Amino acid sequence: MPQENPGWCIQPPLRAPRELTTFYEISKALAASLDISKTFREALNLMVSMMDWRRSVVVLPAEDGQLRGLCAVGLSREEQQRVAFRVGEGIVGRVYASGMPVVVPDIAEEPLFLNRTGAADQSPNECIAYLAVPIRAERRTLGVLTMDRVNEHGSAVFSEDLRMLSMVATLMGQALLLHRSVSAEHERIQSETRRLHKALKPAYRLERVIGLSAPMQKVFEQVHQVAPARTTVLLRGESGTGKEVIARAVHDLSPRREGPFIRVNCAALTESLLESELFGHEKGSFTGAQGQRKGRFEMAHGGTLFLDEIGDISAAFQAKLLRVLQEREFERVGGSTPVRVDVRLILATNRNLEKMVAAGEYRADLYYRINVVSIHLPPLRERREDIPAMAEHFLERFNRDNGRALRFSPKAMRVLTSCYWPGNVRELENCVERTATMAGAGNEIGDLAFPCRENRCLTQVLHHIEREDAVRPSRLQGIPIEEVPGPRPAAPAAAGGPGGPEGPGAAPAPGVAAPASPGHRPGGSPGFSDKPPGERDRLIWAMEKCGWVQAKAARLLNITPRQMGYALQKHGIEVRKF
Repeated sequence: MPQENPGWCIQPPLRAPRELTTFYEISKALAASLDISKTFREALNLMVSMMDWRRSVVVLPAEDGQLRGLCAVGLSREEQQRVAFRVGEGIVGRVYASGMPVVVPDIAEEPLFLNRTGAADQSPNECIAYLAVPIRAERRTLGVLTMDRVNEHGSAVFSEDLRMLSMVATLMGQALLLHRSVSAEHERIQSETRRLHKALKPAYRLERVIGLSAPMQKVFEQVHQVAPARTTVLLRGESGTGKEVIARAVHDLSPRREGPFIRVNCAALTESLLESELFGHEKGSFTGAQGQRKGRFEMAHGGTLFLDEIGDISAAFQAKLLRVLQEREFERVGGSTPVRVDVRLILATNRNLEKMVAAGEYRADLYYRINVVSIHLPPLRERREDIPAMAEHFLERFNRDNGRALRFSPKAMRVLTSCYWPGNVRELENCVERTATMAGAGNEIGDLAFPCRENRCLTQVLHHIEREDAVRPSRLQGIPIEEVPGPRPAAPAAAGGPGGPEGPGAAPAPGVAAPASPGHRPGGSPGFSDKPPGERDRLIWAMEKCGWVQAKAARLLNITPRQMGYALQKHGIEVRKF
C-alpha cells in the first residue's frame, strides 16, 4: 500500500545547496508570467533536471470533472493525453480527494498505480519510486503534482524529495489562485464592456448591417450624409467587406428608395455582353437579338444602379461609360436614338485605382468622374469589436433555418475574435455555418470545434496553394499564347511590386509572349495566333483558376479582357456562370 505521509513536515532540514538553488529558480519561473501552462512547464523542467528525477506531471480538474494533465516533463504528447483519472481513482485520484501526499517506493509492487502513461514499462529492471502531493491553496485542493525517479537502494527515504515537491506544489497553488483571479476579473470587464455596448445605442445605425466599432460608425455616418443626395458614390475595400450591403443601405436611405435597385458585376461579363447588359440592344443588332431589350440603365430609371468591380472593365468600355456619366444618355447596341435616364450610380472596387491610373490601365477622366464621394470599408481585422455580434447573428440565422439551439462558448468566441479573417465578413459567415453544421451532440460550440484548431482552415489551405503555385508554376504555364508583335503595355502590379515579381520592365515568363497593345493588331487575330498548340488548355486553366471571371483571367495571362474574350470565342469555350 502507498505510504500516506501527513507528518512529512517534521523532517530534517533541506539538503543544501542544490535544493535551495532549485527552489529559488522555480519561484522565479512561476513569478515570471500569468500563463500557468508555460510557467508550470518551466518549473517542472527545472525541478526534473536539477533534482535528477525522471518525469513530473501537473494534474488539474477539467470541465468534464476528470483530472487531466496540464503539462508534463518526460512524457510524450500521446502519453500526456492518457493522463486522465476520476476523483478517487488510482493514486492521483486519491491524493486529490484526500488532500494528503502519497509515496510509493516501488510502482511495480503497488496495485493502486494504474500505469496509464507506461512509466512502469520504461525501466523494467529498475525500482521506480513515485511521489504525488496535492496542490493546495486557501484550504482547497486545486490539483496534484507528481514525480517519479529511480530508487537505487529499493528502500530509500524520500523525506527530502517529498518536502521539495510539496514546497513547489504550494507555489503552484498560489500561482493558480492568482491566475484564476486575474482571469475572472478579465471576464468580468469584458462582460461589462459588452453590456455597456448593448446599453449605449450607437449614433448611427443601418438596416442589415452590424457595426458598433469606431471604423464602422464612421462608415455609417458617411452613408447617412451622402444618401439624401444624387452624388455618385464609390465604395472601396477588400473583397468580402460588404460593399453591396452598404450600397443597398445608401439606396434605402435615399429619396429613391421606392425606385429600383439594380446590381451588375462588371467583372463577370465580357465587354460586348456588358455593353448589351447595361445599355440594351435593338432587334437584329447581332445574332440572337430577336427583339428590343432594355438595359440595366433603363431598368434602373428613377432608382439606383450599383456597378460592382468597376476597376475590371476594359479601356474601350471605360470611354463608353464616361460618356454616359457625363451626358446622362446613351444609345442601345445597334440603335441610333439617344436614351436619357435618371439614375444614381453607386460603384465599388477592391482594386487600387490610383496605381492603375498611374500605370495607364485606367482612364484618369473616368477616375475623377466616379471618385466624387469615396467611402472606404475597413477589413474585419480592423473592427474586431463587431465580430462577436456578427458571429452571433450568423449562428442565430443558422439555428432558425436548421432547428438548432447552438451557442458559442467564451473560448470559441475568443478564437473568432483573434482570427485574421483575410476573407472578411464572407469568410466569417462561412466559418460559422461550416462549424455549426459539423458540430456534434450538445448545444455549445467550443474552441476545438473550429477547423483552424486542427490545421484544417480553408483560408490556410488556400494561402498554402497560392504559395505552392508561386514556387512551383503549373505545367500549363509553359504553353505559349503567341501574340502579334507590338509595343507592350504596362503590366499590372503583382505581389512582387510594380511590374510584377521582377520589378518594372520585367520580361514575360518563359514561353509566354508579351501582349500586344490593342491598337497594334495588323491582320490576323487580336492578340492571339491562329492555333498555337495547347492554347485552349491554357485558357481553360486560367479561367478555372480565376473562378471563370474573364477580367481576372486576362490579368493572369497578362493580356487585355478584349483579347481574352476573343480567344474564348475563337476556341468555342463556354463561360460558366455561377
